[in-house]
Parts: sequence; C-alpha cells; structure tokens
Amino acid sequence: MKLINTIKELNLLLESLDKSKTIGLVPTMGALHLGHISLIEQAIKENDFTIVSIFVNPTQFNNKEDLAKYPNTLNEDILLLKSVSNHIIVFSPSANEIYSGNISSQSYDFNGLDKVMEGKFRKGHFNGVGTIVEKLLTLTKPTRAYFGEKDFQQLQIIRKLVAIKDLPVSIIGCPIIREYNGLAMSSRNERLSETLREEAAFIYKTLKSAKEKFGTKNAEYIMDWVKNEFSAQPNLELEYFKIVDEAQLQPISEFDKNSKYRAFIAVYAGEVRLIDNLAL
Repeated sequence: MKLINTIKELNLLLESLDKSKTIGLVPTMGALHLGHISLIEQAIKENDFTIVSIFVNPTQFNNKEDLAKYPNTLNEDILLLKSVSNHIIVFSPSANEIYSGNISSQSYDFNGLDKVMEGKFRKGHFNGVGTIVEKLLTLTKPTRAYFGEKDFQQLQIIRKLVAIKDLPVSIIGCPIIREYNGLAMSSRNERLSETLREEAAFIYKTLKSAKEKFGTKNAEYIMDWVKNEFSAQPNLELEYFKIVDEAQLQPISEFDKNSKYRAFIAVYAGEVRLIDNLAL
C-alpha cells in the first residue's frame, strides 16, 4: 500500500505506471464503512490499479458545524484498506495542497440537476462537489471512477460534469449497501444512538412502501402519505420526500412508461441528517 499526501508524489507515481494499464478511482471523505469497501472491491476487480482518495472537502459543506463534526479516522481507514488489499494507492492531501491556499468553489451549470432536493436544502453544495471531483479526476487521471447510488443526485451531477468538461473517464454507479435493518450505510450513522439507529430503519421501510404504491397511486398521493407517516414518528423529522425521473431529477408531470423514476428522501434522526433513495 502506498500513502501519498502531495500532488508532486502523485504525479511521480502516475508517471511510473504502465500507460496501458487501467486506473480506478474511489473518491471518499474517509470514515470508511462497508459501503465504501464495496466500491473499492469493484474498482480493484475492474482495474489494474486502484486509487482511494481520502479528503474531507470543505467547499461542499454549507454548514460549518457539519464540517467540524465530520469524523477524521485516517489511521482506522488505512487499516481497513489494508485488510481489503495491500496494493491500494491512498491519496490523502491537505486542503491547502488541493486548493493551493484558495479554498473556494467553481460555479457550474448543471442544467437544473443541482436546484432540487439536496441542492435546494444545501446551497452551494454541488458546486463544491463539482470542484473537488473535477480536481481529483484531473489529478489522478482514472479510467473509471466509482460513486455510490446512495448519493444518486450527486452521481447524476458528476456524470453531467464529466460531459460538460469532456473528461476521459467512465463514471460507475454502485448499488446502495444497507445495514441489517435496511438503513443505508453512511459515515453519519456513527453519530446515531442505538435507539435512533433502530428507529431510522423506518426510512427504508417507507421507501419500500412507496414503491409498492407507485403505479397504482399518483405521486402527489404517495408524497402526502409519506408526510403523514413521518408525522407519527417523534424522533424522525422529514425534510423532503420527492418522486422524480432519474434522468433530469424533475417531478413527475405525466407518467411515462419509458422513463425511470426514483424516490428520494431526507430525514433528521435527532440532529443527524440522513438521505436515501429507491428506484421505483
């Protein structure tokens, strides 16, 4: 395993690699869990070399308290990565290394993909995501980059980014990995009490029920039903529930059997904000 902290070290390493070999990139913010590991294992399987970036990106946090609370577990992360493979390249730069002392976001036109759901409630978030992902893709020059479908809106925005910038990389979306009770795996889950962790299973349960209703009930009915279900949950506060088409992430105006639809949800379990989604 190689641990690299600077762009200079990264460039030297990339120059030493056989140019005919493929590179898989798995961008992370650390606090690794089995969801990340599933992405990394797929990258290892499909590429000659695998780079895992560990970087808590300050420009994608619209809430400074959220950034301050984000766990820093680099030593534990490296031990976990070693248990997966001893041939992983870990790129873990500082914020100054990445941003050259100017920690700010670029502005992108994502054609409205960033204006709904997470974009509506987290102003500037996707400009921050776009900025760091463009930097990482440019620096690591991967053949493929792997992202989890738990952040499906982010995944679609990154695909748009690659198209806008004409970057020579394939973006691979990977299935959501869930805990035993259905809760989508997330670094934020570690901040949940045991009780809240159990109660948060209601999020996925509700998504599955919404999927069962989809096709026989219209989207507006299902959204009202979900709001009503959460109103009876004292420790879970629904921020949003939306049913949108997967391609443009826009609300359904008229059902089209040739389109794919997905339900998205954001919920506060106590003070911890959780997101999830499910294909319908």
